[in-house]
Amino acid sequence: VANNDTSRQVGLSGRKSLDQKKGMIFLFEKKDKYSFWMKNTLIPLDIIFIDDDKIVHIAKNAIPEKDVKGTLPIYKTPVNANKVLEINGGLSEKNKFKNGDKVTFTNVR
Repeated sequence: VANNDTSRQVGLSGRKSLDQKKGMIFLFEKKDKYSFWMKNTLIPLDIIFIDDDKIVHIAKNAIPEKDVKGTLPIYKTPVNANKVLEINGGLSEKNKFKNGDKVTFTNVR
């Protein structure tokens, strides 16, 4: 759980792998159009933006590669969200996640 500025900045950076049944949830106090970049991230991720209990945007297979100018891509939602879930790249496609799907979290604070 990433629920403060420090844990949100670190995120999943430095990990060489991520269990297929695990991820990281980013919790925000207010709804906004949050942006994510993948500094020091070593694996592709699906970045799932959630508004309360509904998926509102999915950045699929976000790749931690710099462009020709050496700039990391920025992944953001076009609509407000207050949670973001990062999982292994490709899992949202494999599990057929889509905008509008309901999301329920248990034991998350």
